[in-house]
Amino acid sequence: MAVKDRDRFSTATRIKLLGEQTAARVYRSQTKRQARRSRLTGRAALLALVLCSLIVALAYPIRQYVSQRADIAELERERDQARQRVEQLRDQKARWQDDAYAEQQIRQRLHYVMPGETGYVVIDPDAAKQSRADLGAADRPWYANVWDGVDRADQSGRSARAGAVNQ
Repeated sequence: MAVKDRDRFSTATRIKLLGEQTAARVYRSQTKRQARRSRLTGRAALLALVLCSLIVALAYPIRQYVSQRADIAELERERDQARQRVEQLRDQKARWQDDAYAEQQIRQRLHYVMPGETGYVVIDPDAAKQSRADLGAADRPWYANVWDGVDRADQSGRSARAGAVNQ
């Protein structure tokens, strides 16, 4: 036992023990570095770079595809509306081919009457009031009417701008 204690305190044993402790510390620090380094390896960085490149390369074509699909949907909607309008016009054309419908429309729109009938036209009272107001403008000088027109146009322009701002 005395030899063992003496061996424990020898310089060679101490140096050997210090070397082992230092080697253990170095090994622990290397494993910590490797653990940190293993999170992002060169392969992972290359993979991330390739994925980012693919995303950037495909972003514009995908955006174009989506916008073209929206344009196609809009054009299809317009085509359907045009087809509906064509059908309406065909129906209207077919109605105008009928003599009874044409006669009805002529009487209604042009105020025609058949021989022997008496035609009456009922005037809208609001229209008569407005025509009297226009006669009042004829009594004034022409430049006053011009300025009134400019003022009315300016007021309608302001209301249109106010409506655009409110939207």
